Amino acid sequence: MSAAELDRAVQLLVRQVGHWEQPRWAAVATGGNAARGDLVHRLVQEIANLTADAEGEPRRTVPRLTNDLALPDQLRVVAADLAGAGAPPEVLARAAAEVAATRDAL
Repeated sequence: MSAAELDRAVQLLVRQVGHWEQPRWAAVATGGNAARGDLVHRLVQEIANLTADAEGEPRRTVPRLTNDLALPDQLRVVAADLAGAGAPPEVLARAAAEVAATRDAL
């Protein structure tokens, strides 16, 4: 898996949710019991954790902003950080799989 493939997965998810308004983010995800915004924030945190691990740095909590409309931008930033961290292909593949799973769950 390459950084370009991770970027493509992220762009697909961003295109799916980038136009959502707050009520849509607050709705419960398909077949789940969590709000869509919570699912995407969990994804952002997971990718941030993978980046910290790849850089040999401590994991840090990604802030949960009050406005879910910022989630697509947060996702883009943490994905770019992971790609820039020189993560091995298997880590990039794991991140892309997480993105795809989240996209399917929404």
